[in-house]
Amino acid sequence: MSALLPTYARSDLVFERGEGAYLFTAEGERYLDFGSGVAVTSLGHVHPHLVEALTEQAKKLWHVSNLHRIPGQERLAERLCAASFATRVFFANSGTEAVENAVKFARAYTGRPAVIAFEGAFHGRTLATMAAGGQAKHLEGFGPPVDGFDQVEAGDIGAVDAAIGEATAGVLIEPIMGEGGMREVSWPFLRDLRALCDAKGILLLLDEVQTGIGRTGRLFAHEWAGITPDVMAVAKGLGSGFPVGACLTTEEVGLSMTAGSHGSTFGGNPLAMAVGNGVLDVVLAPGFLDHAAAMGLKLKQRLAALKDEHHTIIEEVRGQGLMLGLKCKVPNTRLVQALLDQRLLTVQAGDNVVRLLPPLIVDEAEIDLAATKLDAACAALARIERAGLADAGAARAQA
Repeated sequence: MSALLPTYARSDLVFERGEGAYLFTAEGERYLDFGSGVAVTSLGHVHPHLVEALTEQAKKLWHVSNLHRIPGQERLAERLCAASFATRVFFANSGTEAVENAVKFARAYTGRPAVIAFEGAFHGRTLATMAAGGQAKHLEGFGPPVDGFDQVEAGDIGAVDAAIGEATAGVLIEPIMGEGGMREVSWPFLRDLRALCDAKGILLLLDEVQTGIGRTGRLFAHEWAGITPDVMAVAKGLGSGFPVGACLTTEEVGLSMTAGSHGSTFGGNPLAMAVGNGVLDVVLAPGFLDHAAAMGLKLKQRLAALKDEHHTIIEEVRGQGLMLGLKCKVPNTRLVQALLDQRLLTVQAGDNVVRLLPPLIVDEAEIDLAATKLDAACAALARIERAGLADAGAARAQA
């Protein structure tokens, strides 16, 4: 019996090592990783530049308190600001913490307690971020939800307008709702949301924990809409597997946080900062994001063709860049398992969706291989479906 809490529905797979877009078991079995640790390993496994950055830092210094200056932290903050709307950054350890920071900073700046969020969203597993997501399956069993969050339907700007009151500090949204089923928020809606927040004097908070750091083909997904937020949470791809989160803000919002108003023991530690800077070295290099966008388009085209061929299995292709999803006509758990049988790793999502989240370094050959494995998995499921229908028909005839 494991000493671990049974909070995960784990497979029996144990991986010993990784390389690029692949994971390997101790027995040498190779799996194509299109889950990327749920959009985390942005540069794949054991990227040589990140290995060098982490190793060099580990030889020098692992941890100092935030009571002292940390040069790597200052450098990463400056680079994130130079590449975004922001002028201030706070470093945390995870996406959940970064979202918590965004809410806390909005409350501090506005002096108001309420945040409007969206139905089907996912913002984390702490009490506050679960309340922001508002999903019953996450809230059940943990007592009354934290006050201050109201959910409305995504895409309905009138509903957002109606929900804004004197206590509203801001609006929190994911540009693509990953956990919620890879549901895209339209760029016009984001533009309308920005305009509404400006008109009402409230803040726009973006959760780009999953969409950020190149996942959609641009450094941040909101760039596609041509807007900027007031506060933004990022994590996952920023560390490519090393725990790091960041909350980016405008100067005006950032200055509402003063010495002692917030803190973190491990946030912004030298090891995380070395890796984060290493990730930006690669992602911000000329041509890298263009490659990710091109690979995303190729993958989406292949998935669209597979949907047409296997229309009894796949209902819809969702997402953008290298953040794509297949809404299934069969239970998504069955497709995930069929792909696992083909040694292709994927991730479940809400709304009966299977997520495909390859590393940003994925190449055309790996996309072709993934498409071949998807084709085989869908064909196997279709055969099972046909056999089941035939058995059901025979049983009805006998009755």
